[in-house]
Amino acid sequence: MALSTQDLLEAHVELWHQSLCYAKSLALAVALDLRIPDAIHHHGGSATLPQILAETAAHPSKLRALRRLMRVLTVSGTFSVEQQPPAGGDDSTVDAPDEAVYRLTAASRFLVSDEVSSSTLAPFVSLALHPIAVSPHTMGICAWFRQEQREPSPYGLAFQQTFPTIWEHADDVNALLNKGMVADSRFLMPIMLRECGEVFRGIESLVDVGGGHGGATAAIAAAFPHLKCSVLDLPHVVAGAPSDVNVQFVAGNMFQSIPPATAVFLKTTLHDWGDDECVKILKNCRQAISPRDAGGKVIILDMVVGYGQPNITHLETQVMFDLYIMTVNGAERDEQEWKKIFIEAGFKDYKILPILGALSVIEVYP
Repeated sequence: MALSTQDLLEAHVELWHQSLCYAKSLALAVALDLRIPDAIHHHGGSATLPQILAETAAHPSKLRALRRLMRVLTVSGTFSVEQQPPAGGDDSTVDAPDEAVYRLTAASRFLVSDEVSSSTLAPFVSLALHPIAVSPHTMGICAWFRQEQREPSPYGLAFQQTFPTIWEHADDVNALLNKGMVADSRFLMPIMLRECGEVFRGIESLVDVGGGHGGATAAIAAAFPHLKCSVLDLPHVVAGAPSDVNVQFVAGNMFQSIPPATAVFLKTTLHDWGDDECVKILKNCRQAISPRDAGGKVIILDMVVGYGQPNITHLETQVMFDLYIMTVNGAERDEQEWKKIFIEAGFKDYKILPILGALSVIEVYP
C-alpha cells in the first residue's frame, strides 16, 4: 500500500526522534552536573534563567545555551516553564528569554541533591545515567558550559580536535557524512519539489551552498531542466563528487565568496554554524543573488523550532536535534532567531513554509 506524503514525513520524523532520544538523557546528565535542580530549589522551586545561571557552575556567557538546554528539559517534562509578563506590563517583551520562569515538577523535585533534601533520588538517577554521563559528548558539553569562550566547541573539548578536522581527514567518516546527506536528499527532495516546487519557478540559475555531492541539486535539476544548477563546497568534498549528474561542482569557501546566481539554496547548512558565521554566509549570499524583482532570493531548508503547531514528537525532535548540534557550536533556531540573522545580513523579508515534517522551507528576500 502506497503511503501518503504525510505518512512518509511522519515516518521520517519518527526515525529522527528515536535516533535522538539519547539527547534527553544527555540533557538530564548535564542538568545534574550543573546542579540546575538545586539552583531552582534555592529560589523556592521557581527561577528565571539569570537566577539559574547565577546558582550553577555554568559560565555567565552561556545564558543562551542554558536556555536551549532548558528547552529540552521542559519539552521532555523534567521541568515546567511559564512565560511571565514584564514587571512594567509591556507585552512587547513577553517572549524575552529572561522572562521565562522555570519550576520544579514532581519528578525534578527528586533531583535536588542529597545536600539539600533527604528524599532525593539524584544518586540513583546519576547511577542510571552513568554510561551517558561519562561519554565524551556529555563530558565535553559539561566542560563547555563552564568555559567563557565559545571555542573549543563541546566536540572539540571531547575529542581534542576542531569539528571540520574529522570530516576533512577521516575518509571513512567523510564518506559516511556524504552518503548520509545524499540519502536524506533522495528522500526529502521529491517531497519538497512536489509540495512547494514553485519556490524554484522563475529562477534561471541556482547555487547549492554546502551541497556536498549534489543529491539535492540533482533532484532540482531533473525537475527543472532549464535551471542552471551548481554546487559550492570545499575542495576535498568536490574532489569526490559524481561526474554523471547535470550539476556543476565548484570548489570554494562560502565564507569567502559565492558564485553569482539568481538564487542560493541552503539545505541544512546554516544549523552547523553560530549566528555570526550565519550572518557572514548570508551576506555573501545577498551579494551573489539577483535583485528580488529578478527572482533573487535565498531558499533555506532547515528547522524552525516550534513554528506553527507542531505535535510533541516534532517538537521533541527539534529541541533534541538542537542539543545534538550544540556540540559543534551549531543551533536549531526558532522564528525570532532566524529573523534576527536575516535582518543583520541585510535581508528585507522572509516567508516560512512548514511543510516537511520537522523541517521548513524559508524563502528570504533581499
